[in-house]
Amino acid sequence: MAALTLTLAAAPLTGHYYRGGAHPERDSKPSPALASQEGVLTGPDEFGNEALPAFGTAPLRYGASGQDIYELQGRLKYLGYYDGKIDSQFGSKTLNSVKWFQWKFGMTADGIVGAKTKLKLYNATKDWKPTEPKTASGNEGQNGTAGSGGNQTKNTAELSSGNTMGLSENDLRIMANAVYGEARGEPFEGQVAVAAVILNRVKSPSFPNTPSGVIFQPGAFTAVADGQIYLEPNEQARKAVQQALNGWDPTGGCLYYFNPKTATSKWIWSRPQVKTIGEHIFCM
Repeated sequence: MAALTLTLAAAPLTGHYYRGGAHPERDSKPSPALASQEGVLTGPDEFGNEALPAFGTAPLRYGASGQDIYELQGRLKYLGYYDGKIDSQFGSKTLNSVKWFQWKFGMTADGIVGAKTKLKLYNATKDWKPTEPKTASGNEGQNGTAGSGGNQTKNTAELSSGNTMGLSENDLRIMANAVYGEARGEPFEGQVAVAAVILNRVKSPSFPNTPSGVIFQPGAFTAVADGQIYLEPNEQARKAVQQALNGWDPTGGCLYYFNPKTATSKWIWSRPQVKTIGEHIFCM
């Protein structure tokens, strides 16, 4: 399977809706239908007044900041795709969350929040409010229904049972995605080994201190580069993560692995090799 090749965001919204009396720029009664025009989402509020845009017109990209990013993060967090701080900064964690949302809802996972992504996100989070801390419920997937479904909740609960490191639910889910994307088809021990490498990196001062940070570190995993990280993991991948969380490390503390049949990096070949499991060589 895919191989490791390299080492490897607030102030609440204000003026979101215009309320009280007629809209100053509109005399006719607003249509109750939601409209999407050049990335601007509009519709009436509960008082029957025209709502101001939910998002601005410009696409939202990595490195952006401000009110629109605050809302983006809030809506993604409402659905369970974002577990970081709502700081109005479009950083790497927000980028990864956007890509995950886009893939789940059948869009190109390019991390750019344009009109289509804004509309999908708005429609999936109509009950979201800037001060609302709760998360949505329901079934989540490419059919556009938002939330975390019953099976997903059960799977996360099972993963959390051995979560002595205090990892977030999103981290546990993305670990299962990574194991599936990197090592499906490998023996179970090899899948546990991939999960263990991720946890070993989290514990190492040389790497990010969260699984999502490790997994999405630029150039770290082939499955991220080719999009396989967004494939739905199977039960075996989830069990592999659980075993690693329970303390099983078939690698003996390794931080790297690679497939000798596909690896082209001279650097990875220079690492001290510990053992081979399936198609992967694990090394320090």
